[in-house]
Amino acid sequence: MNLDYQIFQLINSLAGYYKWLDDVGIFFAAYSQYFLGGGIVAWTLLKDRMNFWKNFKITAYFFATAIVSRFIFGEIIKRLVARPRPFELHQVTQLIPEDLHMSFPSGHITFFFAFSTAVYFYNKKAGLICYAVSFLMGLARIYTGVHYPADILGGMALGFLMGWGMWKISKKFIEAPQQKL
Repeated sequence: MNLDYQIFQLINSLAGYYKWLDDVGIFFAAYSQYFLGGGIVAWTLLKDRMNFWKNFKITAYFFATAIVSRFIFGEIIKRLVARPRPFELHQVTQLIPEDLHMSFPSGHITFFFAFSTAVYFYNKKAGLICYAVSFLMGLARIYTGVHYPADILGGMALGFLMGWGMWKISKKFIEAPQQKL
């Protein structure tokens, strides 16, 4: 038995025993993405109404970074690795429905770590909040039985690298002031 599966079992074995913990896990695995994305969009667009167009470009940059990371590079890697999800191979406690789609790297985590990295280079405090929520999302996706820890770590690494790369490319076009949250 490999370490990845042992860690998965340790985390997933807690599922199904405490309703409140299951609810927290389900929230972070399936719903926190909407609050994180929506919150950052609202904050970016509404924080300085005098610079709405600039803020719109920054918001578009956040999402473009995440979309390219997840739906281009993440999908290429998924097809090359073709790793099944834990519930396809093992008896697990699965708390959320998930498609029978390849598991590595986690698409959610690739998207939100790229997003968090893009936000971080624009505003460090907001970026750290995004990283924290994204980390909890990753942990919850293990807890709810839909990803192995290596899937999450792979998504974190790919998302961070893509976010950093997109920042290097786009910093010529978008001013990145370090403003307070």
